[in-house]
Amino acid sequence: MPESRQALPMKQIKRTAALVAASVVLLGLTVPLSASAAAAGPLTWTKCEGTGLDPRQRCATVDVPMDYSDPDGRTIRIAVSRIPSEKPAARRGALLLVPGGPGGDSLSDPSEKGRQLPRSVRDAYDLIGFAPRGNSPSTPVSCDIDHSDLARTKLLPWPSAGGSVAGNMAVARRISDACARDGDELLRHISTKNNARDIDRIRAALGERKLSAWGVSYGTYVGAAYLEMFPRRTDRIVLDSNDHPDPVRAQRAWLAAFEVGVEDNFPEFAKWASRPGNPYRLARTAAEVRPLFLRLAARLDRAPIPWPGANPEELNGNVLRQTMLDGFYDPADGYPAVAKLMLAAKKGTVPPAGQAPPDSVLRNYAAVVATTVCNDAAWPRSAAVYRKDVAAGRSKYPLTAGMPRNAMVCAAWPWQPKEPPVRVTDRGPSDVLLIQNERDVATPLGGALKLREALGRRAVMVTNDATGHGAYLDNGTACGDALVSRFLATGERPRKDTYCR
Repeated sequence: MPESRQALPMKQIKRTAALVAASVVLLGLTVPLSASAAAAGPLTWTKCEGTGLDPRQRCATVDVPMDYSDPDGRTIRIAVSRIPSEKPAARRGALLLVPGGPGGDSLSDPSEKGRQLPRSVRDAYDLIGFAPRGNSPSTPVSCDIDHSDLARTKLLPWPSAGGSVAGNMAVARRISDACARDGDELLRHISTKNNARDIDRIRAALGERKLSAWGVSYGTYVGAAYLEMFPRRTDRIVLDSNDHPDPVRAQRAWLAAFEVGVEDNFPEFAKWASRPGNPYRLARTAAEVRPLFLRLAARLDRAPIPWPGANPEELNGNVLRQTMLDGFYDPADGYPAVAKLMLAAKKGTVPPAGQAPPDSVLRNYAAVVATTVCNDAAWPRSAAVYRKDVAAGRSKYPLTAGMPRNAMVCAAWPWQPKEPPVRVTDRGPSDVLLIQNERDVATPLGGALKLREALGRRAVMVTNDATGHGAYLDNGTACGDALVSRFLATGERPRKDTYCR
């Protein structure tokens, strides 16, 4: 889910760079308007900030209630972007591009994804992006988190080398205290359900009776929430790289998904890393790669290598594990990044530290992740729960060393959820197409099948014989791409669940 990291694959670096650029745009101002005023009037489209955008893309803001239980109270602004249909006579409506994360935005997606979408889809829709509540340049949130706690291996809860969770519980308390001490009231009102409510406000502001959407990763959970809460407002819905339908309850299923996702992907990495002629070849056979990785991680646990300019300033076992997890999102860029770090570690060296986003951007990102996950559902608060779960995870899934069962900031979060989590059902129109890669590190096939089951007759699912996160027009198959494009352009879905090689 979260998609900002230190040892980033190239695609994530570009996404994070877009967040950095967006952070200087002062659109996230709070204006005390009534709820009726927030929903009224046409949008004012102006030039978007940023580089590399399609010149036709324009940006605006939509005012929404901060607290939907107090619709006449304070409002916040949601930044939106649009590229109009390229053929008005063929226009069907608006296609909302729902970002992953939490912590991601899709403001540049009308330009970036618009270049990939076939002409038939660009003709049928205005392409709409947005920055979900809390994400700059929408009205932003932030917590004064220490620089060291912004490390990727802290934001995802890697236990200590020996498996202790004490450090993770301490990080959870520090971040929670920072949010409670200096965070804005908006922190209490960021959740998946409120993201879905904001989407319906965007729909209304666009003047659309119904909305089509393409949600990716966490965006599939937001999309499922919208399907559940506003079923009669949906047109054609594509859910891509699908979350377990209940990812934030006490069992913390979305985080636990990394255990299975890494295991699903590692054999593909091992085959690649042992291939003759590969300039980053790690071993003669695929069978040798896994033990090599585990040995290197264990050695770095015992004797980290100094890494000036990185955060943390050392290459330790958890940094190597996190690099592996990140690299599996996108094999084309990620596999070489993992192999190069392993080769450097074997020699006792490190590559130059990459340039990280400014701390202000990471604080905004971390605050949005924390508020969304912790406000959606309560997590266990006892260290004993995490000690037991981490020990079991380290034994069964050594590649991920217990991280997916560990304590995030939610273990010390100062506020309780305001409403129950989303419960996905099969009630509503049959207008959903799921697209899923068979080997996805962040949203494994098993979780996607649970979402497919929960949606029942509402959905049809296309499974790609493919590796990586992001199926449609990304790491999927030509067959899957064609089926999704046809559905968006014409409404025609496969008659039954389909497997694409």
